[in-house]
Amino acid sequence: MSEMNRVRKAVIPVAGFGTRMLPAAKAVPKELLPVLDRPTIQYVVEEAARGGINDVLLITSREKRAIEDHFDRNRELESRLKGNGQESLLASIAELSEQVQIHCVRQNEPRGLGDAIARAEHHVNGEPFLCMLGDTLFSGHPGPARQLADAYSHLGTAIIGLEEVPLENVGRYGVVSGEMIGEGLVRIDHLVEKPARDKAPSRLAIAARYILTTGIFDCLRKTTAGKNGEIQLTDALNLQLEHEPIHGVVLKAQRHDIGNPVDWLKTNLLLASREPALWAAIEPMLRELLG
Repeated sequence: MSEMNRVRKAVIPVAGFGTRMLPAAKAVPKELLPVLDRPTIQYVVEEAARGGINDVLLITSREKRAIEDHFDRNRELESRLKGNGQESLLASIAELSEQVQIHCVRQNEPRGLGDAIARAEHHVNGEPFLCMLGDTLFSGHPGPARQLADAYSHLGTAIIGLEEVPLENVGRYGVVSGEMIGEGLVRIDHLVEKPARDKAPSRLAIAARYILTTGIFDCLRKTTAGKNGEIQLTDALNLQLEHEPIHGVVLKAQRHDIGNPVDWLKTNLLLASREPALWAAIEPMLRELLG
């Protein structure tokens, strides 16, 4: 991949209230809720690093300071673990800190995903960037960050990660319409936010991962606020489509949401089932409950 077509920065909006996970998310940001042995946001940043990203900007809020702290060093804790021979407990976060620089900027008011991304304009400085929603993780290979970065290196346009969903679920997502121009590759012509089932243009849902180009910022400035005063990214992308092409790529990895209690628990159990030693401890308990 040439330097010209390389995506090296990621933006992760994490400023939302996480209302579907209340009251758990009142004191602990939903992005810090654990999936097995680490918080969800760490899985997201690890995915970015595997995709070639070396610079991550977290869009946070006053209430989400704990997310910033997770990626900061705690020398007292490190010293205590070292003294007890337990350095391995922080090995994953230490390794990640070597690979990726973490930066933070605040979204002062909860004005939607589009407004959060607009806070990143100065930091990305005209470069294309990976946008990752911080409450969604993926399993399988290639990860979305790598798959989208590879697609960008060939196409040079904004790229949206897509997932085919059942018709009854289209109202939960942004949905795209367009022409399939290759295996798993769509030339997008329109995006609809949470359409009614009978109005959905397809079953291809936006799957929490994007590569955005610098043109998105002018479009965000022109986008008027909608419901609850929020700036919708899908509205800005529709404006961008009037001036430049946007493609969609059907992701090969499996998506896992942690935005509500049932999905969070399901994600923990599914990933635990892929760890033989851990599953050996959990499966008998589940069989007992089911019995």
